Parts: sequence; C-alpha cells; structure tokens
Amino acid sequence: MGKMTALRYMSWITGFSVFTAFVSIIYQAFLSLQALNRTTVLLAGLLALESGLKRTNLGPAPKVAIGYGACTDLQINATEFLETYYKWRVPQSERMAAQSSMEIVKNEDELLQSFAYYFQNGAAAERMMANRTLFQQLVEYAKIMGKERIHWYMGGNAPLMAVRFFMEGADVLLGAHMSKKLRPLLPKEIHLAGHEIPDDDIHLILEYKAGDGWGPYRAPRANRYILHNDKNNPHLRSVEQLTDALKEYHPQLLVVSGLQMMDMFTFQPGEREARLQQVKWQLISQPKDTLHHFEMASYVELQLLQQLQQLVLPYVDSLGMNEQELSNLQQVLSYGRITMATDWNPRIAMTLDKMRQVFISLLEDYEHEHIRDAKRRRISRIHVHTLAYQAILTITRSKWKNTKAAAAKAALTAHRYVCKSQFINPESVLQVLDDSFATSTQDQAPRMRINAANPVPCWQEYIQYGEDFQRIEVEICVAPVLVCRVARKTAGAGDNISASGLAAQL
Repeated sequence: MGKMTALRYMSWITGFSVFTAFVSIIYQAFLSLQALNRTTVLLAGLLALESGLKRTNLGPAPKVAIGYGACTDLQINATEFLETYYKWRVPQSERMAAQSSMEIVKNEDELLQSFAYYFQNGAAAERMMANRTLFQQLVEYAKIMGKERIHWYMGGNAPLMAVRFFMEGADVLLGAHMSKKLRPLLPKEIHLAGHEIPDDDIHLILEYKAGDGWGPYRAPRANRYILHNDKNNPHLRSVEQLTDALKEYHPQLLVVSGLQMMDMFTFQPGEREARLQQVKWQLISQPKDTLHHFEMASYVELQLLQQLQQLVLPYVDSLGMNEQELSNLQQVLSYGRITMATDWNPRIAMTLDKMRQVFISLLEDYEHEHIRDAKRRRISRIHVHTLAYQAILTITRSKWKNTKAAAAKAALTAHRYVCKSQFINPESVLQVLDDSFATSTQDQAPRMRINAANPVPCWQEYIQYGEDFQRIEVEICVAPVLVCRVARKTAGAGDNISASGLAAQL
C-alpha cells in the first residue's frame, strides 16, 4: 500500500510539473504576443507621424551646409579581431579595466584596457592612437582577415550627415577634403567644397553586439570602439573652402561636426585655437536667419571642450548628442570637469533633467554676454539620442517646427540604420521602454504615457533661469526607439539619427 501511495504521489508530482511547465509556456507566449502587439501599434503610430511629415514638407528642398572632414571606415567585429590579433590576451583585472578609459592610446596594453573599459560599459568611444606604427599594423592585420569579415565605408560625421540630409530631400553642401577613391561614394548631387587629397585618413571601427563576451567582460548593448591616427582631419583644412562657398550658397542650416578629431592631437602652440577661431568666424559670418547646429561627439580633453565652450557653443542654435556626450557636456558646463562612460540606458527623467541643466547653462551664458557680443545666439534646440528613446527640446514658437514628427523620424531612422533595413519587422524589435515615464527626477513630476493614441508624448513647460528668475516656454517630445535585436552597424548611427531629426524640423 505504501509503495502504491508513493507511486501515485510521484505521478501527481510529475503531472503537476508538466502542467506548470505547460502553463509557463502559454504565459510566456501570451507575454510575447502582447509585446508584439504593442510593438506593432507603436510602429504604426511612428510611421503615421513620419507619413504626415512627408505631406507637410512639399516646398522647395531646404539647403544645408555641413563640415568638416572625411575618412574611410574599416569595420570589423571587435571581439573576433582582438582575440585573433592578441591571442586571447585580455586584461584579467576588472578593476584595471574599470579605471582605464585612456585619454589617448599609446601602446597595446593601453588599447586593451581602454577597450575593456568601454566594452563592459556598452559605451561608444573614439580614441586617438598616438603610435602610428601600431595603428598601421592593426589596420593591415584587419585587412588580411578576409573580405567576408571586414567592411569598408565612407566615414566621418560630416559626410554621413550630408548623405542623410540628401536622402531626406535636402540640397547639400559638404566641406571636406577627399581622395579620388572616396569621392565616388558620395552622391554626385552633393556639392563639395574642399581639395582632392592623395589618401584619406582611416578609422578602425571595432563593432560589437549586445551580449558579446571578451574574457571576463560582457557587452550590455551593441556599440563600437573607434581608433584613429588622423593626419588630415584634426586641422579642419576644409573650413576656408566651405566659408568661401557659403558666400554664394546661403543655406537654411549650417552644421558643424567632426571637431572631436582635434581631441588629444598634438598641435603647434596656438594652432588649434586658431583653427577654432576660423570655425567661429564662419559661424558669425552667416545671416541671422541661417540656423546653426553643432553635433557633439566623444571628447576626453577638457581644454578642447572649454575652447568649444568659448568659440563654438555660443554661436549655435541647436545641439545634438548621445547620452554619454550629454553627461560630459553637462559636467563641463556645470563643474568644469569631464566624465567618461556613464549609464548606457539612462532613465528618461535623468536625461531630461540633464538636458534642462545644459539648456539653462547656455541660456544664462547668452544673457550675460550677448550685449557685449551681438553675434551670440540663444540656444533653442537640444536633441539627445539614446538606445531606447529620442528626446528633443525646443523653445516654443522658435524656427524649429514639427518637433513631434522629428522625434518619430529620428526613432525610425535609429532602427533602420542599425538593422541596415528600411523595412521594420516588429519581430526584430526589442522593447526597452515601459509604457510610461516621469518627466523629471523631482518629486511629484508629471508622468507621460506611451500608447496607441500617443506614441510620441509631447508637452510644454516653463524653464526658469538667471538671477532674476526669467522663464521661457519649451516643448519637449520623447519618442520610443524600436531597438534592433541584432545590430548590424552602430558606427554613424548618431550622425544619421541627428540629421534625420534636423531635416524634419526645417
């Protein structure tokens, strides 16, 4: 009898386990279907906003000028390349990597430590390699790994943004020096201001996917680590050619980008400031109705950021950046210091608060100085692009239009570019955002919902600044990004995202 009871008990346990597993499978399938339905609904809402944008922009093509520089990108899988080249030589101390962001890479040990730091934080990085011989060895080794493992692209912030503006229907003038080999990769309709050069600078793009492992480290998200040893781009040699071309071109928007190539580069005393003075002169020479945008990038040199704070930021209307660059800029403006890798997926509320802080810092600087310097401009737009969302802040009733649709457009561009596909398959999407978010980290901050009726929440608020407590009304829009599950390319994503958002607001 005891034996029979035990058998029945075991049978009951087995049956219950099977039933529990079956229920779990059904529940997981239900959750997956629910997530797929939510993705499909959000996608339909974003596409509807994009479609409406196309119907409203039926006038003449906006004219956009952009500088500076160009390069050739050599893209390869980061972990495969480093494991092969260095024979599994990985910094074994996580503490060592955690403290080794490296402002400039001088040797192999510093390269491995710097890569480990950004890789484990999932942060985009662009670093100069001072050792030209080592850099050339890395490039040559990448070349011999086989055509199926490497990809060659036209690179540089300015050319990538120029192509995106052209794809969005703009008439484009690009300030850049290029070789005969690189020029055919640029659409012939894009006007080029710059000389022909014998050889283009090469950037080694080490791409990795979310979940990739390298020794004791694992990447929390897809991103890239860029190495360069440029000899052309740091000098901004196309500035004068672009300035001359602007006299006849009269753009609606002038974009400044690529200044991070000056970061940690060895110049003659006073040479870098002189080149930035030429950028300032180009900006202040434009009519007041020409909008100015500055595209941030990965900077590690405080002195350069302070020079940009003096010579570039006061003369632009708009800023574009990712979450890492936002934290860096906020630290420089507020405390006079830089920060390296930060949270790769920051809460919306934290990002919006940092955007407000940057906005207030620049507004207060304008109020203090614009009477003395009439060429200064009041910042009126900030666009921050992250893995999970797009956030755009504009002054209400400014020249920037279609903020809601621009955020949607930028979110769609993020997925299409990273997935390398114009078609967005809901099954290839990873939902990172919840269906609501707080608008600030402050207590009792309003919450916004993301749903079928409102896929891109927007709201107006007043921001207070200055010693006399002035108030200015802004509009903020946040669009969810339908994150690409299998990233195929992240280098250049920010340039494409930022340019698509700007094109929508002209």
